[in-house]
Amino acid sequence: MSFQKPKGTQDLLPGVVERWQYIEEKARDLCRRFNYREIRTPIFEQTSLFERGVGETTDIVEKEMYTFLDKGDRSMTLRPEGTAGVVRSYVENKLYGEPDVSKLYYIGPMFRYERPQAGRQRQFHQFGIEAFGATDPAIDAEVVALGYQYCRELGLQGVKVEINSVGNPAVRAAYRETLLGFLMPLKDTLCKDCQSRMERNPLRVLDCKVDQAKFVDAPSILDSLDEECSIHFAKVQELLTAMEVDYAINHRLVRGLDYYTHTAFEYKAQGIGAIDTIGGGGRYNGLVAEVGGPDQPGIGLGLGLERIALILEKQEIEMGEVKPLDVYFVALGEAADKEITTQLYRIRQAGFSAERDYLGRKMKAQMKSAERMQARYTAILGEDELERGEIALKSMESGEQRTVKLSELANELK
Repeated sequence: MSFQKPKGTQDLLPGVVERWQYIEEKARDLCRRFNYREIRTPIFEQTSLFERGVGETTDIVEKEMYTFLDKGDRSMTLRPEGTAGVVRSYVENKLYGEPDVSKLYYIGPMFRYERPQAGRQRQFHQFGIEAFGATDPAIDAEVVALGYQYCRELGLQGVKVEINSVGNPAVRAAYRETLLGFLMPLKDTLCKDCQSRMERNPLRVLDCKVDQAKFVDAPSILDSLDEECSIHFAKVQELLTAMEVDYAINHRLVRGLDYYTHTAFEYKAQGIGAIDTIGGGGRYNGLVAEVGGPDQPGIGLGLGLERIALILEKQEIEMGEVKPLDVYFVALGEAADKEITTQLYRIRQAGFSAERDYLGRKMKAQMKSAERMQARYTAILGEDELERGEIALKSMESGEQRTVKLSELANELK
């Protein structure tokens, strides 16, 4: 019987996974500097959470969720995105009781059933942040800037930020009627998805990738903003400009989720085919209440790590590589073989990476193994050296070899 990984998934093997560790470490360090704390939520939740939190009219809920009944006949879903689970945890654990803004981040796998393509998998990974408790436009600007800075520190070239305001519920209700007036004459020419969305959530028609060219002259939601929304959006722009974030306004940007209010944004990058969005986010002032908590405002972003890794590779940007081994032990003789087991453990305790042969190979084969592992040093122990309490330490770069006391080996490696 032959087994293969499920379609739309991938094995991250040694030699590749180091790049992912590099990408994740960059995210963790940036969040530390911006004072975001890590949160880890389950990879599956009640299906109703995503129906309420993401929106029943979204493609995610309608087409892409991995949903199953558990043994208690409860409907569960593998998380298709990170925000809903974080909001659920924020409410359930009463983090809204904290005196300061709750600033959280997550890194982990998400699951969507869709056609696999470059930078898009059925199991994929996201880095995301969420900030709860503040309506200040400064937190909007901070969230946008954090994602932008992350891309810059990774070395991504040509990343741009697109922003828009999707207003508040009253603004969207008025804009809905204006937009429908524009869309109705086009209805018969639009794709089936657009025709369905027109009846339930016409703003999402603007998110269509098939008929995008037909919406060039669509009315802008920015013309429907009330004074409060206009002031908020203007302040966000002012702060992004002050932080020198490279952004542009895209009045047709609505994002694919129903919960956004006010600020919405996306990060665009070249190098991953027709789909150039590597992530995005927005403000969601009604989502916490929708999930059962108090009426607390929030804003967040999510970035696709597969897409980022692909762009880094295509742009030939150096990422985390396999770190060389500090020392490889070579034993000559039975007594020496026993001793290096002890020495190997002690060296590892001292903080060094170390390895030895476990296949009973001759010295020449062991030295080749040390070369393959890019060891900085080989430590060669024979019967004579063991009697004197010494070991031969050879630099693999220079070829220089010297004898050191076994008790001083860790100090010599430093």
